[in-house]
Amino acid sequence: MLNRKLMVSFLAGAALMFAGKDKPAFPDPAIDVPAASGDQIAVLSGGCFWGVEGVYEKVKGVKSATAGYSGGEKSTAHYEMVSEGNTGHAESVQIKYDPSQISYGQLLKIFFSVAHDPTTKNRQGPDSGTQYRSVIFYTNEDQKKVAEAYVKQLDAAGIYSHPIVTEIVPLKAFYAAEDYHQHYMQNNPFQPYIVYNDAPKVSNLKKYYPELCKR
Repeated sequence: MLNRKLMVSFLAGAALMFAGKDKPAFPDPAIDVPAASGDQIAVLSGGCFWGVEGVYEKVKGVKSATAGYSGGEKSTAHYEMVSEGNTGHAESVQIKYDPSQISYGQLLKIFFSVAHDPTTKNRQGPDSGTQYRSVIFYTNEDQKKVAEAYVKQLDAAGIYSHPIVTEIVPLKAFYAAEDYHQHYMQNNPFQPYIVYNDAPKVSNLKKYYPELCKR
């Protein structure tokens, strides 16, 4: 996948860069996880983990964002194997956050509005395969309840012209990806794939939700 990403055309990337700039206002979740003490964990999958990780690294209250794999077995949680698309894994991001600064529902609002397109099944931008599917891996019943309610809320509001296909499934395990995938956007800001596919997501985060960004 790495070599293929380096070869993504300018036109394909440019089309993604301008996608979503005129999105309608996203509602806040009507239901949210009750405030809790101590850091909490969210695990989200929305296409290539470089961009999702890069977005959440800019969000206030996020202590860390780690690229990795969820949905499959430990023995297959390796980039080359996951890239074949038959391991059950999705490229995922584990988000450790302070719920006194940002709620789980707000993390989902960012996930659905700027981090990825939740209406494309097994595809995000130029990437296709089950490893790029949209998934919310919930860690408890509160997260499940909030995620299911928010999807229904967004569908009812007609935010997207197509149904949301995001899976909502229990988290069995999260496996951190190889070191060279960590903080990839931060470490490779001028890599073509990042410039055309992922940097616009961060720009939209800052544009639409400045109050949720780190200062």
